[in-house]
Amino acid sequence: MTMTRRQAVGGMAAAMAAAGTGLIRAVRAADRPPVVFVHGNGDHAALWQTTLWRFESNGWPRDRLVAFNFTDPLSRNDDAVPMAGRSGTEDQLRELAAIVATVRTRTGAPRIALVGSSRGGYAIRNLLASQGSEAVSHAVLCGTPNHGVFDWDGNLGSEFNGRGPFLKWLNGGDDEVVAGTAFLTLRSEGNDKYAQPDGRLLGRPGTPTGVTAEGPALKGATNIALGPLDHREVAFHPRAFREIYRFVAGEEPASLAVASEPQVTLDGLVTGNAGGVPTNRPVAGATVTLHRVDAATGARLGEALMQRTTGADGRWGPVTVGPADHLEFVLAAPDHPTAHIYRSPFPRSSDVVHLRPVRPFVEADIAAGAVVLMTRPRGYFGLPRDVVLIDGKEPADVARGVPTDATATLRLGADQVGRPVAGLFNEERIVARAWPVAERRIAMIELTW
Repeated sequence: MTMTRRQAVGGMAAAMAAAGTGLIRAVRAADRPPVVFVHGNGDHAALWQTTLWRFESNGWPRDRLVAFNFTDPLSRNDDAVPMAGRSGTEDQLRELAAIVATVRTRTGAPRIALVGSSRGGYAIRNLLASQGSEAVSHAVLCGTPNHGVFDWDGNLGSEFNGRGPFLKWLNGGDDEVVAGTAFLTLRSEGNDKYAQPDGRLLGRPGTPTGVTAEGPALKGATNIALGPLDHREVAFHPRAFREIYRFVAGEEPASLAVASEPQVTLDGLVTGNAGGVPTNRPVAGATVTLHRVDAATGARLGEALMQRTTGADGRWGPVTVGPADHLEFVLAAPDHPTAHIYRSPFPRSSDVVHLRPVRPFVEADIAAGAVVLMTRPRGYFGLPRDVVLIDGKEPADVARGVPTDATATLRLGADQVGRPVAGLFNEERIVARAWPVAERRIAMIELTW
């Protein structure tokens, strides 16, 4: 460790002051720093896909945009106690530091920008508090529970406890930022499931959490509330992109829209989901088959575009598709149900199209003829905030009020196998086919937007 949080100083102090009043001065396109995107708890790099596209659409060089995977993305119950398949704050610090060093070496850039979603912001703060600001010009923390998800005397080992040693260390100074790095926090105004004053969503209704909607804000940072966006949307929504971009670039983005490419190349990893516990370790021996499908019916169009079996690196691609192609990914992974994953068109190329096997069947699934899941990785379903329909009806398993659910489940009888099922989230509509549970198959409508 070269500098502590309290000792760190640097040449960005004036820029930080400017950030507090609005925009840092515009950075010439040729001098734009590499940006490393840090995912949250249980997530992977693919969640940054639309953000990467928006940066690219505004002229940011693709080779200066990096989204990476933490090996074991889920946190431990107690940060100090090893737990199989899960990571502690020191694990994430080590992996992020290695990525930062690699990106600086590859690009030759003296400093980079870090953008984190939720728990990813902890790794960013830990890096800066441990190693100082020399390598990092900007730190953007999106929905990071900087003062905890709860602030209780019990469960002090949790990294999400505001009274625990990890957050007490990060928040111990007069300012809660590291001098020399410009800090921005983005938060919701009341719709973040992890910044609620009541413990209802933690299984303790009526118990104050000690945390408010302002919990993600930091003393010494530029703090922006993004209205009713939910916990994930404050990282991945177009409104969040605008604030991230203008903070790092020092100017407004030319567009919030994603510009299409005439030809799209897709690639990514197959990673694990053993027992429903996600990991980003590559899976060998998984077969991925890709089909172009009819947007209205989900029926396959012509022969498969590709079929590959993953090796030790877990890579399933690359493959070239059109920017208007609706797609079905068939993922057959060892010890998992075969997943038929239906996706909207990919307007731009991406090498973080990561695929995880779906969760194991539960008893209610086995009793059904077909199961269709609808999932929204970059946000939650908000009722009545959003239009959320699966097979023409609002899903019964999505709670109303504060958005908390990212997956809805539809179970159909045996006489419904093979028919189309439409999923609708606001303006995004995807049609899947109902595959038979008897063949250990499950359909997933995976929303992009």
